[in-house]
Amino acid sequence: MYTGTESRASSAQTILDMDATSLAATVKHHERTSSEIVKTYIDHQRRVNPAINAVVEERHEKALDEARQKDEARNQPNDGPLYGVPISVKEAFHVTGMKTTGGLMHRKHLISRKDAEVVSRLKKAGAIILGKTNTPMLCFCQETDNKLYGRTNNPWDLSRTSGGSSGGEGALLGTGGAAAGIGSDIGGSIRFPSHFNGVIGFKPGRHQVSDQGHFPGFDHPLQKRMSGIGPMGKSVRDIECLYQIMANKRPEKQAINDFIVDILSADTGFPLSARTKHALDQIEEVLKQELTVRRAVPPYFNDSAQLWQEIMSIDGGEAIRALAFNGRPNVLSSYVKEKLSRKTAVHPYLSWALIGAKVFKPSSQRLKEIEATVEQGDDVLSAYLPNRLLIFPVYHTGALEHGKVYRDIFSVRKTFLQYMPFVAYANVWGLPSLTVPVGEDENGMPIGIQIMSINGNEDAIFRIGKILENHLRGFVRCSQYDTGL
Repeated sequence: MYTGTESRASSAQTILDMDATSLAATVKHHERTSSEIVKTYIDHQRRVNPAINAVVEERHEKALDEARQKDEARNQPNDGPLYGVPISVKEAFHVTGMKTTGGLMHRKHLISRKDAEVVSRLKKAGAIILGKTNTPMLCFCQETDNKLYGRTNNPWDLSRTSGGSSGGEGALLGTGGAAAGIGSDIGGSIRFPSHFNGVIGFKPGRHQVSDQGHFPGFDHPLQKRMSGIGPMGKSVRDIECLYQIMANKRPEKQAINDFIVDILSADTGFPLSARTKHALDQIEEVLKQELTVRRAVPPYFNDSAQLWQEIMSIDGGEAIRALAFNGRPNVLSSYVKEKLSRKTAVHPYLSWALIGAKVFKPSSQRLKEIEATVEQGDDVLSAYLPNRLLIFPVYHTGALEHGKVYRDIFSVRKTFLQYMPFVAYANVWGLPSLTVPVGEDENGMPIGIQIMSINGNEDAIFRIGKILENHLRGFVRCSQYDTGL
């Protein structure tokens, strides 16, 4: 706790720079109180949020009450690994007494009566929830903007995107505004924000973490296998800790010397910035000192973006359409009216994406072909990946100006085929994927990469992640908002 030998400003900066594991240890060893830590994070959120617009609903007073209770009850036998640690939660997860709106105006008064399964597990582990963070409407875009809460900005450059759909989490964590957080990912929605904001994020493999209490949900088996609920934070060890709490099964320890590391070839024909190529070369230099490293293209890489788009469009977007328009869908007229007047209740990002879902809806015959391809691919990758780790970029460049990522992915020119293969691969094949910051682009924006394999190889993924965060960039807190500490 603050003793007078350390200035209040430096004490606050120290707390904000610490990861969740370190904070939990300081509480356990009576070096700091949970109340001091929680208050520091609340003060910081209030300082940074006007600029980045990441936190859309706070529970600061309740969090302070919970922190005081935990300080009074410290060192009980049931203290969890996150005891007294403040975290944030993506708006898509139910939290008792808080709203789950999906960014929709007609849901702005709905209050959850029950925690999502992952929220419940993290609370039992001792975590304290500070608030909920922004998403695009119904998590249906890789940029974060909606009619209810507005746009989230990248803390490193407010003119640039924070990514989506867990963009509020990424932006807040980029400033150190929570010790850790949770997001969800069916199309890069943890990995884009982690990459763009310079934080660490993990999309678990298929069916490893409960999606109970996430809004919206996905019913089709092909969509459910693509979705992952996972942690975001400041260190790989934090991600490992949170994943062990959230997952249905704890990963077993592994020896990484038994693994081959395939780094994606730079000459795949897909766009990739010079700085991103350089980051992949650096990774190769770091890892080849101890491991077998190759440059390769894994099976089905070229097919994944098309498969992802068609799987996302299985019902032509009807389920999302009904939620967005409150059961009265008229997407095309809404899109045109919004572009002309900006006075509709649905953001044009969502309307245009739903139009695209109608266009890409697979026929019944095509759906059978997709199911056969996925079944065949699962067999191929189950033989290819048991002792192999894959390293991909997340995106072809660092964070772009607002709106450009959306235009990359949702263009009528089908440019998603160029820009989505890197993230779509882990979704389509249901692979666990860890994003770690490894460098910066020419604009000083963070660059992250993904480490992937199959379910059961999470420990090896985390071990490689720790090597890269130690040798390359890792998490660096955006501290330009510290004025006033």
